[in-house]
Amino acid sequence: MKLNEFKKALEGKSTIRFELPDGNLVPAHFHVTEVGRITKDFIDCGGTLRQEKVVNFQLWEANDYDHRLHPEKLLSIIELSEDKLGLTNEEIEVEYQGTTIGKYGLNTDGDTFFLTSRMTDCLAKDNCGIPVEKLKKPLAVLSSKNENACTPGSGCC
Repeated sequence: MKLNEFKKALEGKSTIRFELPDGNLVPAHFHVTEVGRITKDFIDCGGTLRQEKVVNFQLWEANDYDHRLHPEKLLSIIELSEDKLGLTNEEIEVEYQGTTIGKYGLNTDGDTFFLTSRMTDCLAKDNCGIPVEKLKKPLAVLSSKNENACTPGSGCC
């Protein structure tokens, strides 16, 4: 989810709910302790120079059960971040402390924001030497019943 889509989804809401990939909710007394921009410059395994930019939210919970972050407050924090940090409409990455610090993508169904699992991937599959995985078929599928198959003595092989 990109920043502008997130801001639009917050408009008119009275509460904010985040759901973890395992279905558990982030406790309602969470805080967004950071809104920032992360820029990552790197070279992929094929030797291509790349840059990735994301807007980063850090969710944190403490034993402060009496306060809730309201959507209008989060919107004001985002607007201040856009002004002071020059945030643009980039993808959002959410950090949340579980057993370790998890980094998640973000989606919504209109009511709940879902922290989505992120996966690593090779960005240079065509240039890094990893062979393309071939589709495996059982030998029974490759029987001589196939009309285009050669048969012994047919002279096609």
